[in-house]
Amino acid sequence: MELSLAWRLFKRELQQGQLLLIILAITLAVLSVSGLARVSERLQVAITGQASQFIAADRIIDSPVKIDAAILTKAEDLGLKHVTNMQFNSMVYSGDKFQLVTVRAVETGYPLKGDIELTSGKTKALPQAGEIWFETRLGGLLGYPKSIELGNSEFVLSNEISRLPDAGFNPFASSPVVLMRMEDVAKTGVIQPGSRVTYLYQFAGDEASLTAFEQSVKPLLNSTQRWVDVQSGDSPIAGAVKRAERFLLLASLMGIALACAAIGIAAQRYCQRHYDVVAMLKTFGASAKQIRLLFGTHLLLVTLMGIVLGLIGGVLLDFGISYLLPPEIAAYSPPLTRPLLLGVSTGLISAFMFSAYPLTRLLAIPPLRVLQRQLEGLQLGMWLHLLLSLGAMALLGYLYSQSWALTLTVVAAVLLLGVLLSVLGFVMIRLGHSVGMKTTNPLQLALAGLRRRARQNAVQLVGFSAALVLLLTILALRQDLLNEWQKQLPENAPNYFLVNIAPDDAKPLNDFMTTKGIVATDIYPVIRGRLTQINGEALISNEQSEAGEKGRVGISRELNLTWRNTLPANNELLEGHFNQAADEVSVESGVADRLGIGIGDKLTYVIDNQELTVKVASIRAVHWETLQPNFFMIFTQEALAPFAYTSMASFYLNDQQATNDQSTNDQSTSGQALSADGTPKDAVILALIQQFPTISIIDVGAMVGQLRQIIEQVSLSLTLVLALVLLASALVLIAQTEAGMATRQRELAVLRTFGASGWLLRSATGLEFALLGGIAGVLAVIVAEFALYLLKTQVFELNVYMHWPWWGIAPVSGALIVALLGVWRCRQLLSQSCSELLKAGS
Repeated sequence: MELSLAWRLFKRELQQGQLLLIILAITLAVLSVSGLARVSERLQVAITGQASQFIAADRIIDSPVKIDAAILTKAEDLGLKHVTNMQFNSMVYSGDKFQLVTVRAVETGYPLKGDIELTSGKTKALPQAGEIWFETRLGGLLGYPKSIELGNSEFVLSNEISRLPDAGFNPFASSPVVLMRMEDVAKTGVIQPGSRVTYLYQFAGDEASLTAFEQSVKPLLNSTQRWVDVQSGDSPIAGAVKRAERFLLLASLMGIALACAAIGIAAQRYCQRHYDVVAMLKTFGASAKQIRLLFGTHLLLVTLMGIVLGLIGGVLLDFGISYLLPPEIAAYSPPLTRPLLLGVSTGLISAFMFSAYPLTRLLAIPPLRVLQRQLEGLQLGMWLHLLLSLGAMALLGYLYSQSWALTLTVVAAVLLLGVLLSVLGFVMIRLGHSVGMKTTNPLQLALAGLRRRARQNAVQLVGFSAALVLLLTILALRQDLLNEWQKQLPENAPNYFLVNIAPDDAKPLNDFMTTKGIVATDIYPVIRGRLTQINGEALISNEQSEAGEKGRVGISRELNLTWRNTLPANNELLEGHFNQAADEVSVESGVADRLGIGIGDKLTYVIDNQELTVKVASIRAVHWETLQPNFFMIFTQEALAPFAYTSMASFYLNDQQATNDQSTNDQSTSGQALSADGTPKDAVILALIQQFPTISIIDVGAMVGQLRQIIEQVSLSLTLVLALVLLASALVLIAQTEAGMATRQRELAVLRTFGASGWLLRSATGLEFALLGGIAGVLAVIVAEFALYLLKTQVFELNVYMHWPWWGIAPVSGALIVALLGVWRCRQLLSQSCSELLKAGS
């Protein structure tokens, strides 16, 4: 009986549109979360997949010895592809010339991700048995011989390598790379017991299998073995990928907060509209159980309908967006399971937890309300509503993001917005006492309406302000991330590095660059040294610490040290002053945190078997992702003067045709890139190699191009997510204008009865919504600045600054947007006559 009544009432209210707002809110919540989750996951997988080409695999185990065969068996059991590579240094010979090289010996199947870039084009093939592929600079150093000797064997130089996908970025790795087959290593006789060899075990597969493999294998690795992925820091894209993923998570998390606010408002409006219905049902003898069943069924049906519509909308949204994505991103299609489950969970948790308090108040309405309509039953327990709402938001946020930093930032922003709205609502309510309907002019009427509907307006401000906070926060973060990446890779980013520059070569090299019209960066001296003591306390290695030896764990390798008189452009001074005295040093912040180094500490180094003790003068933050020479320790020139050094520099060669002297080039150079003096680019590099044979030239142009492509894809991803957030915010703003339409209709009828003109009512309505939008804009700026401070300092590691233009733009934009939406939604009411309004409201 009760279920039949509940169903009939549900159908009637559905036909009359009374359930539209709450269904729209739940649909919006599920659509935003499932749609954004699906698109975000697709973008995250695509970005990570594209970035994985920098390491030629999804995961790598880097080991100085062969790993246990059981690890490879585990990978095969999980369906992962894997290849084993070796890397070692050796000398190669051609006639009377010789050169130290880095040998990469690879198995069939390499590379698992990406392509080998030859000067003739991209390929996935490998050298044939008895062949070696070589880097351009090796050919220049040896005079492009037909073959070379490596150990006991002779190999044909068959192809010229432009770049290996996992070449990485290490300007200090100065040896040219040669590529050969793994089977050919044994016949060289180079690898003997005790030889220094690095084994690279590369794996590729789906994310679930990789995660399971990581969880089972990573704990088995010892201190000499490393687990590497695109976010391990070995890849230059690592920082961009991490920040992009955090941004996508934040956008979806904000979407959840926005949807939750919409559901809470919709549930409150639904319950308020049914106060009279509950009072009448109780008057006619309905029991509390029957009323709970009636409205509980309504809430369940509305929730299910909203979830179904939201899931359908989320899937359609993903399909629509996938057509707009580049093919290389759209090709990635993660499973739908998680976004769908997240959408269902969001609908259920938010609908019931955000509806609990309004529903409790609804069920507590006394029968006497039939006679005294001001009675609203339960007045206490608002703290319970806030607790349930924040708990639901935090639960959904953490389930989605798995990040307490992101979740707590969003919750803190919501709390601040709630406090500001509470203060504003209290002020408006106090000012609203004894306010009537003043009709002398539109502004007075608008202000009277604002004060008279203070509670209702405070509720509306929740949605308006939340939408604007979301837009401002996402827009600011997106712009900051794009600016950061633009600084990382400017148009003239160096694409060649010069290392092992002898002091005597510095001036001739500078003359060569000047002749060719090439502008090089600063020259950085490089000296190898080991940090051995901090404040007189000897440092030990990880292995010594694990063996039980006492001491402070240090850096178990030599460092590249340099000197400079000024702070490098890609460094930021955090503490102290940059080196001024001969006995001072500047330390990178990450190393300082890891080793517990502070201002004034004394550091002892061993350089060329000599000890050097200096005092820490400053701590620097270094932007390692800038593809510029960076150092952990920077000294003064006086401190390192006694030690021999080489130098390094970088420069940019344009890949396009030079604008000057092109007319002097014959057809043999047509189509080649030229230096500034019109010389073909390859000829410039070859001349540089021949004139300075001891200087090593590292070509990172291909890697910079690939990195720039990844950044462009990340930028597109951020733009698409911003578009989705704009759509979600617009839907919330439209839904918010639905609130209070019934009350506004009655007031318009009264004002029409007292002779108010259509122009006055339209102007007053527009001004009232504009004032609401302006207030929402001010609140949004305050909360957005607070949220951005937390996000930039705790999550994204970006510079914090005030967005002063927002204080003018946000209120004006909020006023215009909300006014247009409000007038558009009220246009039908404003066009009706007094009799039509009275009939509609009866």
